[in-house]
Amino acid sequence: MKRLLYLFLIGSIFAYGASIDFKLAPQNPQRVAPSKNDVILSFHDSIKDAKKSVVNISTTKTIRQNSQIEDMFNHPFFKDFFGPGFQFPEQKRKATSLGSGVIISSDGYIVTNNHVVEEADEIVVSLLDNSKEYEAKIIGLDPKSDLAVIKIDAKNLQAIPFADSSHLTEGDVVFAIGNPFGVGGSVTQGIISALNKSGIGLNQYENFIQTDASINPGNSGGALVDSRGALVGINTAILSRSGGNNGIGFAIPANMVKTIAKSLIEEGKIERGYMGVSIGNLTSDLKEVYTNKEGALVLGVEDGGPADKAGIKRGDLIIKVDDKVIKNANDLKNIVGSHHPKDKVTITYERDNKIKTTRITLDKLSDATGFGTPSGNSHIKGLYLGNLNDELRYRFRIPQNVEGVLVLDVEEDSEAESFGFKKGDVILQVEQSVVTNLDEFNKAFKQTKKDKIRVWVNRGGYI
Repeated sequence: MKRLLYLFLIGSIFAYGASIDFKLAPQNPQRVAPSKNDVILSFHDSIKDAKKSVVNISTTKTIRQNSQIEDMFNHPFFKDFFGPGFQFPEQKRKATSLGSGVIISSDGYIVTNNHVVEEADEIVVSLLDNSKEYEAKIIGLDPKSDLAVIKIDAKNLQAIPFADSSHLTEGDVVFAIGNPFGVGGSVTQGIISALNKSGIGLNQYENFIQTDASINPGNSGGALVDSRGALVGINTAILSRSGGNNGIGFAIPANMVKTIAKSLIEEGKIERGYMGVSIGNLTSDLKEVYTNKEGALVLGVEDGGPADKAGIKRGDLIIKVDDKVIKNANDLKNIVGSHHPKDKVTITYERDNKIKTTRITLDKLSDATGFGTPSGNSHIKGLYLGNLNDELRYRFRIPQNVEGVLVLDVEEDSEAESFGFKKGDVILQVEQSVVTNLDEFNKAFKQTKKDKIRVWVNRGGYI
C-alpha cells in the first residue's frame, strides 16, 4: 500500500510538471556590434540643432534675511527697553540662481519654469554656444503649471520644433539638454519611463513625463527632446533625497507647454475653465458600484456653479469631456483647465449605472483661493493675504497640519512691515478668534474693538 501510494505521488508530480508549457525566446540570437570599425553610433546630428535652442538663465533676487538677533529684538522686553519706535536694521542680500530655458521663436521668446524666474530682480540669458548675454523680461507666469515665458531682444534665433507629446510611448529614447550645476550646456540620455504621472505634489496641474535621463539642479526649464531633436517636454524636477539624480525626473509635456506659452504670449496670463465640482478617484470598493471602472467621481457640487446648473450631482462618475476619455480626477482637472472660460463642453457621466450627457458652460477659475488677494486697507496696509491650498503649501513649505491665512506679500515701508509681518507667515489667530480663511480673518478684525490687537502667526514652524 505504501509502495502504491509512493508511486502515485511521483506520478502526480510528473504529470503536474509536464503540463507547464514555457514560451521560449529564440535560443541562439545573432549578436552584432552597435558600430563597426569605421562607423560610430552617435546621436550628435540628431540633437545638434536642439542644443542651439537651449539657453542658460541666471537670475538675481533680493532676499530679506530674518536673523535670530532680529527675532530677539522683537521680544516685548527689548521693545519696552528701546521704545516702541525702535526698528532693527533690515538685512538684505542678493541671491543668484541658475536654470535653463528653450527658445520657441526666432525673435526671442523663451519658455522656462516659473520657479526659475519668479520674483527675480534681474534675468540674464546666454546661449549654450555663445558667451553673449542678453537681459530678459518676463512676458507671463503660470505658477499652477510651473511654466513661464520670457523674452530677449534678439533676432534669427534657433527655435526648437515641437513634437506631439500625445504620441509618446514608454521606452522612447530621449535627451535632457540644459545647464546642470552651472557647468554649461550638457546632454544626458535616457528613455521615457512613464507617462501621465500625477499626484507628485509639484504643481497644481500635473501630467508629467517621467524619464531616467539625468536631470540635475540647473536643468530646470531645459529641453527634453526625442531622437530627432524635437521638443517633447520641459524639464522641471527630480525626486531625490540627496538632491542629486536618482533616475526619476519629470518633464511637462510639449502639448501643455505649447498651449500655455501661446496664452502667456498673446494674453499675458492664463484663464482656465472651471466646473465647480470637487472630485476624487474611484476606490477598489467603489468600482464594484459603477459599471465604468475609470473616471472622475464627483464628491461635491458648488451651489449655483456651472456643474450645478447643468444638473451634475454628487456621486456622478464623469467618464468623458467631449470626445476625451476621463480615467481619473487628474484627467478631468487638466482637460477642463485647458479650456477657456465660457467654453461649452459636453460631459458624459454615469449615474445609477446609466450613461447620461449634459452641456456645461465653463466659468472662470478664480484666484481667490490663493494668489494676490488683499486683506483690505482698512485692516493692515501693505499686507496681502491668501487662503491656503496645496499649491501654496508646496511653494512655502507649509505642513498640512498648519491651518490659517497665508501672508503672500508685504509692501516695503508699509504698516504691515512695521508690525513685523513677513512673506510666508501663516496667521493662526486674531485675539481669541482662530482664523482658517480670509473671511474669518476679516470678521475677527471687524469684531475687535481694541486699539492694540494680538495676532498669532506661524513662521517656519514656530508660533
